[in-house]
Amino acid sequence: MGASMTMQKGTNVAVPAQAVRVELGWRTSPGTPDVDASALLLVSGKVRGDTDFVFYNQPVHGSGAVRHEGKQTAGGAVTDSLTVDFARMEPAIDRVVVAASADGGTFGQVTGLYVRIVDPANGSEIARFDSADATVETAFILGELYLRQGAWKFRAVGQGYDTGLGGLATDFGISVDEPRQAPPAQRPQQAPRPPAHPVAPPAAPTPPPGPPVVQAVRLTKVTLTKDAPSVSLSKQGGTSGALRVNLNWEVRKQFKGWGAKLGRAVAMHGDLDLDLCALYELTDGSKGVVQALGNAYGSLRQPPYIHLDGDDRTGAVSSGENLTVNLDHKDRLRRVLIFVTIYEGARSFADLHATVTLQPQNGAAIDFSLDECDVPSTVCALALITSDGQDLTVQREARYLVPQRGVSPQRTIDAAYGWGMNWTPGRK
Repeated sequence: MGASMTMQKGTNVAVPAQAVRVELGWRTSPGTPDVDASALLLVSGKVRGDTDFVFYNQPVHGSGAVRHEGKQTAGGAVTDSLTVDFARMEPAIDRVVVAASADGGTFGQVTGLYVRIVDPANGSEIARFDSADATVETAFILGELYLRQGAWKFRAVGQGYDTGLGGLATDFGISVDEPRQAPPAQRPQQAPRPPAHPVAPPAAPTPPPGPPVVQAVRLTKVTLTKDAPSVSLSKQGGTSGALRVNLNWEVRKQFKGWGAKLGRAVAMHGDLDLDLCALYELTDGSKGVVQALGNAYGSLRQPPYIHLDGDDRTGAVSSGENLTVNLDHKDRLRRVLIFVTIYEGARSFADLHATVTLQPQNGAAIDFSLDECDVPSTVCALALITSDGQDLTVQREARYLVPQRGVSPQRTIDAAYGWGMNWTPGRK
């Protein structure tokens, strides 16, 4: 491939790759709203249903063709990426709209917004479009991948909306579950005059069977930050069912082509293995740990009501490390500390860019990124879930700890949070 082209609005370029990474990027500074990437898979200009919308609360399309991979932050620049695999695209889909939405502000407050199409096979940039003229818009169609005579192309669009992600998604046929607001007070209407002759009410026609009712897409989410580190699960409507905790990560290489997923970074870091773990304390005073070490995977149906999925070594957002908490037994939980250790493959969390997502079965997703790590840390406290008997609170910790020589990561985190357990060496 030759040099990539910076595109003008309305222009298009051929996309010769079998799969691409669609990267939205911008510069962050105090007061910049959060930006989110999303994609709509279209048939003749509309979605077929709500599952054709890929975004932070619905990160993988059913076909596997489009995935929301999540955010990465490095040195004042943020990216939010989608991957598109044309080989897995259903034949009916002829267009994939690439959108950006601003959470907590307008795009006039966002500097350096761009979208670029990258061939993940070799890291080369196929196309780039810089969006520079935003004012009051809260959502943007930055570009679209579309099928023309059997070949995929990318067009730079740059069309803004002042109705946010909800307005943009609704335009393409998505049903959005908006927060319910009290209806406006209505003026009392005068009673209608009775008709001159009594009229028998017409028989109600039998309605034709409609399509099955589909639960509308929820756009609400919560991003925890240093300034706003905690949230109540009950305020988000997420206090029952399964709470899924996902950790995904990416390694930043220090040379050309950095940003490869960890599975492809074996040459640099060996076989990197991060372990998602949880310390728990129940209301009856019992304490323990859920982790891959010692096969302590836990259970959802009996104490501790926490279960760890299998071990993942790639960090991909579609899998990553996953842990589930059964909130139907929340009255038995006193506190749960979610943490991550480096089992092997790296000496510290430096150059690892990780995102934590807590997705309640009911209610808004809660996510946060880990800060840059500048200490030789092999264990990081991610989030603390505490119960006061009524409500569960999720607090972002993002706290890197440095074990003393000869002290395990688990003992180190126990000491920092006063868990008071006895530890013996374990292996997996």
